[in-house]
Amino acid sequence: MPLATLKTVLELADARKAACLGFVCQGWEDARAYTAAGEAVGAPVILSAGPGARANMPVRLWGEMFRELAAGAAVPVVAHLDHGGRLDECEAALEAGFSSVMIDGSALPLEENIALTRAVTAAAQARGVSVEAEVGTVGYQGGAPSEGTTLEEARIFAAETDVDALAISVGNLHLQTQDHAVIDWGRLAEIGGLTACPLVLHGGSGIRAEDRRRLARDHRVRKLNLGTELRQRFGGQIRAELEADPTLFDRSEIITRAEPALQALATELLRRSWTGS
Repeated sequence: MPLATLKTVLELADARKAACLGFVCQGWEDARAYTAAGEAVGAPVILSAGPGARANMPVRLWGEMFRELAAGAAVPVVAHLDHGGRLDECEAALEAGFSSVMIDGSALPLEENIALTRAVTAAAQARGVSVEAEVGTVGYQGGAPSEGTTLEEARIFAAETDVDALAISVGNLHLQTQDHAVIDWGRLAEIGGLTACPLVLHGGSGIRAEDRRRLARDHRVRKLNLGTELRQRFGGQIRAELEADPTLFDRSEIITRAEPALQALATELLRRSWTGS
């Protein structure tokens, strides 16, 4: 089927008090595994091309790849630009046929973030494309620290922009290799009371399974980004395949052997987020 917008799948999630998963993609094989996982569960999937992915392959090719996967899928598939930092990056994704873009102006002063977000939103809405933005800063494990989203920031940003999804910082952290995130539930509830916009948490791999269910059920978090735990599974399985058969040398065969393990984990994660089981 044609690509779905982020707004469409978030509305589907909201109707069932569930969370969509934003899968951080690195290539064809993992994107294919995530799409197959969505079909196995009957859940929409958000295929995301982040800065690392775009450094290794042009955004135009990511758009073509995501459209190809969506065309053969039995569930809605979103082609999402993750962490676009400039207007021209988002415009390139729009030209490439993405159905959703994230403009990340979180490191800018609030007024500049709002102005940048407005510019991207105007360009995206002209094409019927969804927009995600971020207020507050989600840091990285072992890297840049977080700056939690303040109520004032959330209030002003929600009032002065027209985005389809709002990413916030409430204890979530990028690149966590264990589920140690401590969510600020009080702050999350207060932010949720300030805006009807669906909320997004990046760094979902660091959030405990029971907390993920609570985020969707009680707090209108409608999108969770997942990457680290899936890359751990994929990389670990590749390592296992090489150790089991030292004669392996062909890249395609190695990755194809490892792909079922990645798909199995993605299916499990999607089932939990979409059905609550």
